[in-house]
Amino acid sequence: MTASFDDAEDGFTRETLLETIRRGAGRFGKREIARELKLNSAQKAGLKSALRALEAEKAIHREGRHGWAIAETLPGVTVVEIHDRDTDGELLARPHKPRGDAPRIRMAPGEGAGGRGGPALGVGDRALVRLEPDGEGGYEARLIRRLGQSAHAILCVLRKGKGQPRLVPVDRKSRHELVPVRGDAEKARDGDLVLCRIAKERHHGLKTAQIVEVIGDASAAGAGSVIALHAHGIPTGFSEAEAAQAEKIKPVRQGNREDLRDIPLITIDPDDARDHDDAVWAAPHDDKANAGGWIVLVAIADVAAYVTADSPLDRGALKRANSVYLPDRVVPMLPEKLSNDLCSLREGEERPCMAVRMIFDKSGEKRSHRFIRGWMRSVAKLSYTQAQSAIGGSPDDVTGPLLEPVLKPLWGAYAALRAARERRAPLEIDAPERKVKVGEDGRVLGVEERSRFDAHKLIEECMIQANVAAAETLEQKRVPLIYRAHEPPSVEKIDALADFLPTIGMKWAKGEPPRPDRFNRLLEQAKGGPHYLTVNEVVLRTQSQAVYSIENPGHYGLNLRRYAHFTSPIRRYADLTVHRALIRALKLGDDGQTETEASQLDAIAGDISTAERRAMAAERDATDRFIALYLAEHVGGEFAGRITGVTRFGAFVKLDETGADGLVPISRLGDDRFNHDEKAHALVGQRTGAIYRLGMPVRVRIDEAAPITGGLLLDMLTEPEGRNGKRPSGRRPGKPGKRGPRHKGKRKTGRRR
Repeated sequence: MTASFDDAEDGFTRETLLETIRRGAGRFGKREIARELKLNSAQKAGLKSALRALEAEKAIHREGRHGWAIAETLPGVTVVEIHDRDTDGELLARPHKPRGDAPRIRMAPGEGAGGRGGPALGVGDRALVRLEPDGEGGYEARLIRRLGQSAHAILCVLRKGKGQPRLVPVDRKSRHELVPVRGDAEKARDGDLVLCRIAKERHHGLKTAQIVEVIGDASAAGAGSVIALHAHGIPTGFSEAEAAQAEKIKPVRQGNREDLRDIPLITIDPDDARDHDDAVWAAPHDDKANAGGWIVLVAIADVAAYVTADSPLDRGALKRANSVYLPDRVVPMLPEKLSNDLCSLREGEERPCMAVRMIFDKSGEKRSHRFIRGWMRSVAKLSYTQAQSAIGGSPDDVTGPLLEPVLKPLWGAYAALRAARERRAPLEIDAPERKVKVGEDGRVLGVEERSRFDAHKLIEECMIQANVAAAETLEQKRVPLIYRAHEPPSVEKIDALADFLPTIGMKWAKGEPPRPDRFNRLLEQAKGGPHYLTVNEVVLRTQSQAVYSIENPGHYGLNLRRYAHFTSPIRRYADLTVHRALIRALKLGDDGQTETEASQLDAIAGDISTAERRAMAAERDATDRFIALYLAEHVGGEFAGRITGVTRFGAFVKLDETGADGLVPISRLGDDRFNHDEKAHALVGQRTGAIYRLGMPVRVRIDEAAPITGGLLLDMLTEPEGRNGKRPSGRRPGKPGKRGPRHKGKRKTGRRR
């Protein structure tokens, strides 16, 4: 069957139909597509035949029950590169020459394990494979033949024992050690971190690798951060061109900027903040027509005044895309002269800024806004703790004089904004953050949960409103911009949630729209019960990941129709592009968005989204390693925790005290044989029917803590629950059984999901 795609008769072309389906990302059925294309009743008949035609030629495929999605197909036989392992240890691959967003490729179980007389496949290897759709939008790959290694670099620790030296990968997903090529072991000392590349093929035994860089002592203070930065390829340092440009930069002058120095703007940041890129002020609106309303001013560091398009500093900032925050250091996006000096809104110092003046009514609804290229002076640098203490009745010498004229009006405006937020009903997931406290000597002093005050929420809501205003202005002016985009959960994830909830006595109708307020009701229903933390975790995993995009699907989590990052240009490149777009749109200077930059925004959005995921992974890995270093002093200790993941090889447990994740191997769950029930998120005893379920509170003993990999290996001390919720009789888990006495020598550390 063919379709004409006649623009006049059908109301759409082939290209517009495919683009609409691509935007829908599997969520648009025929009704939604017709609505997006604004089709009348007569044109809807042509849509049905057009969809059939596209499906017949495999340009699209069905997604879930009613949706359509673009078919990102790959050849049946293709060359792939092994780039990672999943939580089950299976190899993950991607096309050797990917184009756009490549679909997920997982090697079939056992494929590439070296069972055919050849060496096993590993991360960095290339292979010719046969692909079969896995029914979930990805592919399962079966090995045809190996093609050798890519130029993948591997971070290892050199171990020199009595026998042959070994290179032990720091990535806990890597199972196999390497052997340094002849003479390379003399380049470094025992225990040094080294960067390696696979040297040559070996049909038997361990692979050999060449040491290409010696990084330093793996046991030194801060090694966890060094490993994380190298492992994830985080750019560090600044090029000579960047340093030279930064050195020559002079402070900008006020010029024709709007003078805001009479307004008592203040910064409110974490206690240890070194840069200050946002300041706030609020006051009652004096317009009688807006009785009870508020003026809110948000001023942001004017980074665009110093970092001009396509300059060395701009190219370097784009390469890094964001600052990276590790437990013991920050890898800044911009040189210190800018991030901590010229672009930082320091107390008492005059600074250029980009500001937005917003008017809200008494219910918190925004009535108008205006962007300003201004000249400001912060009257105070406050911490969240200081601001909260002052408003709570305990002001200090700094906050006392600010309480009536500055702080109380800010809290008054926040009360209105909070009311509007509650009506908007954004997603309210309880996701506490933990901070690793590191001493000057690099020793971990402890792990604490970050406090979250109204002061945090006040700043957050002010920033959200400023970000919305930026997106609205640029849309109105028809200037291209990068949105902060957050898609609703996929049909598959909602179906998985609906399948899981009945196992804990809750439900979600599969046909029910997954609006944020529906998730909030689910969380409220679970609050106070034994499964609240589990439901919170599952709801969090159901959500999509936010990205940067020139397309605007809205921000699902915040329940906003349009949203762009404007408030942190010192540490996020996305915000810098929005500043330049505003300067161009509002004719605020000649250093705004260029035509070249506008034409590259799509590519920039993709690059900074990738860099953001890279930074998040490095931050998470570094935190894991520092916590493992802290817990290495508590091996043998018993800790309370909760099961946060179950797989066919064991249970993952998050420790209550530190938030650390560790693995209890399935062999340590008792004498029964436990099978993974994927639908119920549980490990079920084959003989007794007893279970270890997601969210179950447990007590564990730390058996191993490996700071190099960040891995924790745990012993289970809590017995499983029976079918009726009671704990069955039998040997207490964690005690030696048929496995014999516990091995006292070296053992591989557990891997974290």
